[in-house]
Amino acid sequence: MQKKYSDWISTWLAEAGYTHCFFVAGGNIMHLLESLSHNLTCVPVVHEVAAGIAAEYFNATNSQGHKALALVTAGPGLTNIVTALSGAFLESRELLVIGGQVKTADLSHGQLRQRGIQEIDGIAIARPITVAAERLDTQLSREAFLALCAATERGRPGPVFIELPLDVQGRLMSAEELPTTPAAAITGKPLPLPTGVRTAETSLDEVLALLRGAQRPAVLIGGGVSLEAAAALAAVAEQHSLPLFTTWNGLDRIAADHPCYFGRPNTWGQRYANLLLQQADVVLALGTRLGLQQTGFNWQEFGRGGKVVQVDCDVAELTKGHPRVDVPICADVNPWLKSLASKLDGQWSEWHGYCREVQAALPLIEENVTHEGYQSPFKLVEHLSTLLKSDDVVVPCSSGGAFTVMMQVFAQKAGQRVVTNKGLASMGYGLSGAIGAAFANPDQRVVLVEGDGGFAQNLQEIGTVGVNRLNVKIFIFDDSGYASIRSTQRSYFGGRYVGCDIETGLGLPNWAALFKAYGIPVVHVEPGFERSQDFSAQLDGEGPAAFIVKVDPEQTYFPKITSRVTPTGMASNPLHQMSPDLDETLATQVARFL
Repeated sequence: MQKKYSDWISTWLAEAGYTHCFFVAGGNIMHLLESLSHNLTCVPVVHEVAAGIAAEYFNATNSQGHKALALVTAGPGLTNIVTALSGAFLESRELLVIGGQVKTADLSHGQLRQRGIQEIDGIAIARPITVAAERLDTQLSREAFLALCAATERGRPGPVFIELPLDVQGRLMSAEELPTTPAAAITGKPLPLPTGVRTAETSLDEVLALLRGAQRPAVLIGGGVSLEAAAALAAVAEQHSLPLFTTWNGLDRIAADHPCYFGRPNTWGQRYANLLLQQADVVLALGTRLGLQQTGFNWQEFGRGGKVVQVDCDVAELTKGHPRVDVPICADVNPWLKSLASKLDGQWSEWHGYCREVQAALPLIEENVTHEGYQSPFKLVEHLSTLLKSDDVVVPCSSGGAFTVMMQVFAQKAGQRVVTNKGLASMGYGLSGAIGAAFANPDQRVVLVEGDGGFAQNLQEIGTVGVNRLNVKIFIFDDSGYASIRSTQRSYFGGRYVGCDIETGLGLPNWAALFKAYGIPVVHVEPGFERSQDFSAQLDGEGPAAFIVKVDPEQTYFPKITSRVTPTGMASNPLHQMSPDLDETLATQVARFL
């Protein structure tokens, strides 16, 4: 029996574990959409970027082994999803995007700007921001097609873009007529390691010896570390009083109340975490690329107190030159970490005690400007941390003041999943990410925290939340604009505000009226909200709800790493020198080993 090639693809994807497809319909994917609708749950969204972000967050939060993909039409469908591809690429997240294309007979092959309707070279656009991008001008075998899809998780994960011309999708084929393309035809070969980069097999004993000789070791857990591997480390860390830290992407790997957890170092990190990490004599960085926000832009000072060990699957990250890495190890961090945890010895109780002392001396919420009548975002997040449950999924947007506050104050509980995308730091990620997380976890509550400026960039997806009655609780920090841009213009340019708020021309809606149009209840969050029965009822109830947080437009966000304008650009303080400065007595107490 013959059936469309798109029908074969639909069957193969279902067999490979794909259960959901986020899409915007279009003529050049008509066969693919019809076929996928028979085997997958197809969720329409309003804009293609939401399809990509939702699929990324679905994959990042689903614990049942299910997968989601994004389906977009040719031309604008692909250009609209480029932001989502870029974000997944920078964060090393699994994302499969299947795109339509005009018939093969209508392809311009670069000789014209356009021949077919909506034709644009999607592969040329997608290739720099994917781990694989292929246009299938002819059909592939099941083996080859699924191998291409699996490139999303092979080596360092990332997005894959597959483009299928309309006639390739719709061709009728029997099982006997399917090609027998070998998977080997589209797989790559590993590159040789540079001199000095260790392998998993040669590095374990060296790292164990370094730890035995260390007086002040610190383990930095990144997003590449699995929940299972992190649990194995957490179980033995307490026995050895080994301090643990997380990156933003590794935030949910260790509970905030774990006896060995000492926070999230970063340029916008927790002050005590930054100070402690910089006083370590061995920093063991696991499954993190050690990007500039993680090390500080003054990366020369990162790990200033001793040796830096980095375990990552991408040799380019190990050898990029910033920060200094004394022991680079190219390996899959998860089996490597499990082996390390099983052989760990040593006792660091004195160092652990000092870490506790520093943690107690430096509160997470420092003095900031919050004028009367406005809600402190820091105190809101502090209280929200106590209210959320251990099975909640938390989406702290991806940029701006709302994100900063969440990263500095939120106290994660064991079992919670926390997902963000800070590599690209694009505004507008939160709502689409929450949608993907809600479909991945239909029996759990999803809590989104985002600024009004960021939320406005994809507010059209309120409709997707409303029509599906998703259990998403949406917190919007309403400060009438872009808090981080306003802060930058205030700090570095004397308060010359340009396009950062309503007063300077930024158009934002009446939030209560907007949510009402979609049938979503609204709660106004102002000082004293803790006593509000409506707040509690909507937070704990089923279905969507919006919480509009009245935030001071002049709210400050400290502590942070500050920079200064120089004739050649900007110069930044090292990670341990956050602003505002500590008083001299306290600084001496918490920086004994600097």
